[in-house]
Amino acid sequence: MVKIRLRRAGRKKLPIYHLVAADSRAPRDGRYLEIIGKYEPTKKPHAISLNSGRVNYWLSVGAQPTQTAYNILKTSGLLFENYLRKKGKSEEEIQTEMDAWNQRRESRLKRRLEIKSIRRKRKKETEAKEAEPAEAEAPSDSE
Repeated sequence: MVKIRLRRAGRKKLPIYHLVAADSRAPRDGRYLEIIGKYEPTKKPHAISLNSGRVNYWLSVGAQPTQTAYNILKTSGLLFENYLRKKGKSEEEIQTEMDAWNQRRESRLKRRLEIKSIRRKRKKETEAKEAEPAEAEAPSDSE
């Protein structure tokens, strides 16, 4: 059975993963059939580059992605695009759907970043409030 999975490359503490089509019996960093993409988790945001034609080919011949590979393909939008093709949509319809998908994704990411920044501000404010009474009490103890 052919699997689409990650193959580790890079050096110690700085991994780079190649997305490969490999026989399921081969070891993680062993033999593979073809490199179909690259994933760099150390970059901010994570860098993903895929050869969409080859990914679609391997999915069409029955290759099964592992859970992590599935998540990478899902976040890149390739699985949604493949789904639209299977439904028989035209290229124009696929393009409009993908544009809408990208806009939804961008708004979701922007919303997450806003929520994170609000949480950071609240945390700093609460830490500052907790530090103020401690600073006020400290000089009175020393007198």
